[in-house]
Amino acid sequence: MHNLFAGLFDTTTTTVIAVDDFVLCMVVALILGAVIAAVYTYKSQYTASFVMTLAMLPAIVCIVIMMVNGNVGAGVAVAGAFSLVRFRSVPGTAKDIGTIFMAMAAGLICGMGYLGYAALFTIIMAIVMFVLVATGVGTHQKERPEKVLKITVPEDLNYDDAFDDVFEKFTKKTESISVKTSNMGSLYKLTYHVVLKNPKEEKAFMDDLRCRNGNLEVAMSRLEANNSEL
Repeated sequence: MHNLFAGLFDTTTTTVIAVDDFVLCMVVALILGAVIAAVYTYKSQYTASFVMTLAMLPAIVCIVIMMVNGNVGAGVAVAGAFSLVRFRSVPGTAKDIGTIFMAMAAGLICGMGYLGYAALFTIIMAIVMFVLVATGVGTHQKERPEKVLKITVPEDLNYDDAFDDVFEKFTKKTESISVKTSNMGSLYKLTYHVVLKNPKEEKAFMDDLRCRNGNLEVAMSRLEANNSEL
């Protein structure tokens, strides 16, 4: 059994990890990974593959750290490459990235042999994450006054100044964002960012726009934050 788990490059100066210690660290890392994955899924949108990755990541990092004999620099470099090469090019949120680093930190502590500290770290961070999500910190944002306005106009309408007086009457700020053709070039779709002087006059504003664009489609929506932003 000893020869089975002996390394080809083991020397008298190399610290050999006992099999029972290896198994203990790996089991603890898997348990901590399961805890992190369970907390992450609370009130979050997630995929099964990402949750599975979070559950296994601490054990993977733990093994990498043990195999480099505690050389944290080399271990972090290798584990970081393993864990982030896939996620750096995939759309995600700051919470996803933070949870990945949390799982890596738990695995790193386990790999160094500080199982008690690893468990304490995971419990504290899990409680913090649970409380932040449960209380909805950062989700109750004040509604932005800026709206997205989309207007469809016929091709024979000069849209450059067709709505100037309507904008002046109802808006404090108007910014043209994009113009594109539609329906084989017979229609134009205009997109603006606008700030209304009085939000209660939204219907009157849209009615005046409909009178100018031949009663074609007019849409008003809330300005959403870019999903790729942290």
